[in-house]
Amino acid sequence: MTTKISDLRLNLDEPEDDLAAKAAARIKVAPDAILGWRILRKSIDARRHDDIHFEYALAVELEPADQKRILDLADPRVSPYQDAPFSWPEPGATSLEHRPVVIGLGPAGLFAGYFLAQSGFAPLILERGRSVKDRVADVRAFEEGGPVDPESNYLFGEGGAGAFSDGKLTYRGAGPDVDKVLEILADCHGKPSIRYEHRPHLGSNRLPLIVRTLRRKIESMGGEVRFSCRVEDLDVRDGRLRGLMTSSGPILADLAILAVGHSARDVYGMLLRRHVPLEAKPFQFGVRIEQPQAAIDHARYGVNRGHQALGAADYSVSVRARGRDLFSFCMCAGGYVMASISEPGYFCSNGMSESRHDSPFANSGLVVTIDPAAAGNTHPLAGIHYQQQSERRSYLAGGREYLAPVQWARDLLAGRSSSGPIPSSHRRGARTADLARVIPREILEALESGLPMIDRRFGGRFLRDATITGPESRGSAPVRVLRDPVTRQSTGLAGLYPCGEGAGYAGGIMSAAVDGLRTARSIVAAHAARSI
Repeated sequence: MTTKISDLRLNLDEPEDDLAAKAAARIKVAPDAILGWRILRKSIDARRHDDIHFEYALAVELEPADQKRILDLADPRVSPYQDAPFSWPEPGATSLEHRPVVIGLGPAGLFAGYFLAQSGFAPLILERGRSVKDRVADVRAFEEGGPVDPESNYLFGEGGAGAFSDGKLTYRGAGPDVDKVLEILADCHGKPSIRYEHRPHLGSNRLPLIVRTLRRKIESMGGEVRFSCRVEDLDVRDGRLRGLMTSSGPILADLAILAVGHSARDVYGMLLRRHVPLEAKPFQFGVRIEQPQAAIDHARYGVNRGHQALGAADYSVSVRARGRDLFSFCMCAGGYVMASISEPGYFCSNGMSESRHDSPFANSGLVVTIDPAAAGNTHPLAGIHYQQQSERRSYLAGGREYLAPVQWARDLLAGRSSSGPIPSSHRRGARTADLARVIPREILEALESGLPMIDRRFGGRFLRDATITGPESRGSAPVRVLRDPVTRQSTGLAGLYPCGEGAGYAGGIMSAAVDGLRTARSIVAAHAARSI
């Protein structure tokens, strides 16, 4: 029988092999009474520099008599444990005239396609960009000074925006759907530890292989992927989807999962023209702050910084500034600032880090939530227009060369210009700029109020050598494609299933993947499998 044991501690020099002995000591049994064990959760406690340690929860296998005796002790750190089963429906009864289509091969589309293929539906997946292997070459060419490819870049192509992020797998929810996604990622060359780490992270260097492996699993189960196939219009008759018009020609379809990313601005415009119900939604907007990683290590770990068990330190911060919550977003320890752009003539920043976290820089988004409707603009695309204004100013501030516009943080707060070269991890290069002319006034006010508060929490090390790059404008979708909460279909177009981050129902790799899984589940439950 399985028992959960929580609050087991290891210091920085103790190996994980010691966990079984610590668990046995906790429940007062001989080590050989533990028939088997696995880690359920691992986190780090760095609240005190003189007592940094790892905390674990284990699932241990015991004989029934031992488990009963242990549970009778009523230790709150010991409890019965049973994995929540992952449920998947049998295919329904309604036949499909055509195989289901998935639009977009980001996390939502990948997992929707995976589960449809596994259930015998042989989905057709359309991706406007190129394969992840080709994307690597295209992104490298851009970083070396080449032009923006509007169809193959940091945001578009196999794997979506997540393929060139740092691969964070944090998710506020829990349960069997989340566990299943982590299990599949681990089986596709992800680290086994992502299944139990508190803040699991894959790394941008590992993600392309994972994405390609998952796509090949879909193909091996009967799915088909077409790259460089952009959906340009919908064939709608009598309030129902009948087909898709693509850059490669028309495709008949009575069911399509819309799993585009948050930067498919042309798709939003097309949906608006087709009277598919949309609404503006709150979204994150701000800047990216960058510091020497050594400064963050010192502030977080003190004398333990540099210990091989710790690696590069990360952080998570939130303060109330000028009536808004200013908070960190996508913190990349030992990472790089990247140009998260998908169209020529605009610039915005994001962050990435490789699995080794070996860059000398730390960076993080510092964002607030913007609600266009609260400001009186209820147009569905109001948030996109808000993003574009700053992105255009940022492009001009970068000399029209997609250089990162940067400024010393203290100069920004003091209202003065920065001079001389400023260090930046942006691989294409950086240019000194007056960011007060780039970012919106409400963002600047939140930074002026909130950054000094954050700096005090870090003992004055947060701003000492910090730079600001702006803007960080693509943290989440500013649009929601409305759907029925039960059927998950568009409220205005039968057969269209809005899904994932671009549809406004997710905010990262994990939430998008889980939304794709759940959308596939609803389709499978309602329709009969149709192998091709």
